Amino acid sequence: MQTLTFAVALFLLLNLLAGLARVHRGPTAADRMLAALLFGTTTTAVLLLLAAAMESPALRDVALLFVLLAAVLAVAFTRIPRRRRRERRP
Repeated sequence: MQTLTFAVALFLLLNLLAGLARVHRGPTAADRMLAALLFGTTTTAVLLLLAAAMESPALRDVALLFVLLAAVLAVAFTRIPRRRRRERRP
C-alpha cells in the first residue's frame, strides 16, 4: 500500500512540473493565479499522501497550512483589481 501511495505522490509532483510550464507560458495574470492555486492544492494532496504513508502527523499540519495560504492568496488576488479600479476614479 505504501508503494501505491508514493507512486500517486510522484504522479502529483509531475503534475506540478506541468503547472510550472503553464506559469512560465501563461499570457495573463489569471492563468498564473490558477496555476498557483494548483500548486497549493497539489502540494496539500502530496503532503497528505506522505503523511499517511510515513505515519507523520506533522505533515498533516503543514498540509493545513498550505490550504490556508492558498485560500488567502485566492482572496487577495480577487481583491486587487477592485482596489485598482477604485483608485483610478477621480
